[in-house]
Amino acid sequence: MNPLHISKVAVACSGFDALRSRQAARIENGIVSVVTRYKPKRAEELIGGSLFWIIKHRLIARQTILGFAETEEGRAIIRVDASLVPVKARPKRAHQGWRYLTAADAPADLGSGDGIADLPAMLAGKLAGLALI
Repeated sequence: MNPLHISKVAVACSGFDALRSRQAARIENGIVSVVTRYKPKRAEELIGGSLFWIIKHRLIARQTILGFAETEEGRAIIRVDASLVPVKARPKRAHQGWRYLTAADAPADLGSGDGIADLPAMLAGKLAGLALI
């Protein structure tokens, strides 16, 4: 059975590089802890899936979900792999709460067999930011 995925808005991030910088500051033992108000109801199905990040109304990157925890204050912690993987940009409206994605609905990783990996990184980033790749 394929794992389930979720999407989350990267609040106040201007692009992929800003998200990468934010994540780098939170890495501990190869894991990034994303603190959020509520734990997704389908949390067990999400382990092994991905957290897809929305910036400027587009899904632009993903991180593998490793597990869940809780803060002392009762907030949820989503533990994700520190590797931030760019994906083929896909329009996605900002939302509150959780939006689940099946494997069929999730965008593919950027450069997965389409020649995009051969582009210079700066050009690929600009094209992805414009949702052209």
